[in-house]
Amino acid sequence: MNLFEYTYNLVRQIPRGRVSTYGEVAKALGDIIASRAVGRMMNQNPNADNMPCYKIVYSDGRLGGFGLGIDDKIRRLKNDNIIVDNGKIVDFKNILFNDFKTDYPLKKLRQEQIEFSKKITIEDDFNKLETIAGFDVAYPQNEFDKACGSCVVLDYKTKEVIEEKIVFENSYFPYIFTYFSYRELPFVEKLYKSLKTKPTVIMLDGNGILHPFSCGFASHAGLKLNQPTIGVAKSKLSGVINNDVVLINDKKVGLVLYTDRSRKPLFISPGYKISINSCMKIVSYLQKYKLPEPLRLAHILATQNLTELR
Repeated sequence: MNLFEYTYNLVRQIPRGRVSTYGEVAKALGDIIASRAVGRMMNQNPNADNMPCYKIVYSDGRLGGFGLGIDDKIRRLKNDNIIVDNGKIVDFKNILFNDFKTDYPLKKLRQEQIEFSKKITIEDDFNKLETIAGFDVAYPQNEFDKACGSCVVLDYKTKEVIEEKIVFENSYFPYIFTYFSYRELPFVEKLYKSLKTKPTVIMLDGNGILHPFSCGFASHAGLKLNQPTIGVAKSKLSGVINNDVVLINDKKVGLVLYTDRSRKPLFISPGYKISINSCMKIVSYLQKYKLPEPLRLAHILATQNLTELR
């Protein structure tokens, strides 16, 4: 779905003489956790005359940012008969608007994640491991420009590159904590369909079952593609670490992998149809630098091609 346009249509509902907040728009999307993403979407707004992002302020009435400058934000608010004094909205509580007409899309996606999590299996469901693919997406500074998705398929035994693919697409979903798969999955699905060599295992730059709702990017992608997937993440979304094991509610969901080249570890978790031990064995075998080779090469490929496009 195009969450940018959905969010902009919410802001267009704010009547003249009223303002709303990043948090209220996030709640109208279905999850307060999206507040920062709302701020980024306001900043990326391509047309302040068509979509009145100047009406979005902080929850205490402070103005917040504006791409065209604070003075222009104050001018636009004044034209709407909204008074600003010392950097804050006057009579803020009485003119706050939160009566959005919405079907709460993020709430629906969260429920989808919960339903998907019930279908995730983490037992090895492949025979001989012959090929492995890494996927990555490089994003432009302006999110309305095209992003570059990439895939690199390696021979597992020799670690030689068998196939490379790239795709340029617009991204219609901003980064929102714990909803990462909805941003990246469209790229992965398109790249996967274009491959001549279908990989035995897929490696993704994100979490698998190491996720507050047990369905991170790698799990979601594995289920959608019906392929064994491994999550390799640079940060821990949830859980506690005990002897390099990540636990959520006392359940083993991932492992911590330290490297000689970085003080910061990787977090390895099964996505779908693969065990935790197999994940660690495969990642360790393919680790030349910090990132395992399929992901490192995919990252280089996506970044280089995005740079060349610019």
